[in-house]
Amino acid sequence: MATQQFLSSFKYSDSLTVVAISFCTAIVCEAISWLLIYRTNSYKSLKSSIDRAAKKLETMKTDQNPNKLSTKKSKTKKIDRVETSLKESSRDLSLFKFKSGAVVALVLIVVFGFLNSLFEGKVVAKLPFKPIGIVMKMSHRGLKGEDATDCSMVFLYFLCSISIRTNLQKFLGFSPPRGAAGAGLFPMPDPKTN
Repeated sequence: MATQQFLSSFKYSDSLTVVAISFCTAIVCEAISWLLIYRTNSYKSLKSSIDRAAKKLETMKTDQNPNKLSTKKSKTKKIDRVETSLKESSRDLSLFKFKSGAVVALVLIVVFGFLNSLFEGKVVAKLPFKPIGIVMKMSHRGLKGEDATDCSMVFLYFLCSISIRTNLQKFLGFSPPRGAAGAGLFPMPDPKTN
């Protein structure tokens, strides 16, 4: 009870509470991902095959031999094969991560619902700028009043979740493999198909 009174008297208590809950949620989500994905042998083999293919593709593209035209066609075919293998491995990795994504999404929905009920209609932070239209709709969501610099829990939680989880993944070494960057919901278009 004394701790709660101390925190409520602190000027930034709501903001720090949202940031702390976001940090704890990121740790829980990464622990779930580690249990379901990162510790398995199939993930490790997919990641290593993507890393090998990315390195091989990089060396093949940088290694130029302009003297022979006949080798240029065979080299292009080899590069295409490696790119296809890299795309398939990246797709398999995305599908493999999907099962953990559902559990993580459920955790995030529960935490968001808890925070939404806890901070409904409360200003948790003040923005140092007046946001543009679509950002203001999100940053001022659920708040009464016309002060555009008031920040709701939704906006602060969204910003914290994105930044903390991404940096936590990099720190723990769980970020996607280098060659898998193009894979995902919106992969880069293949220039050869145009």
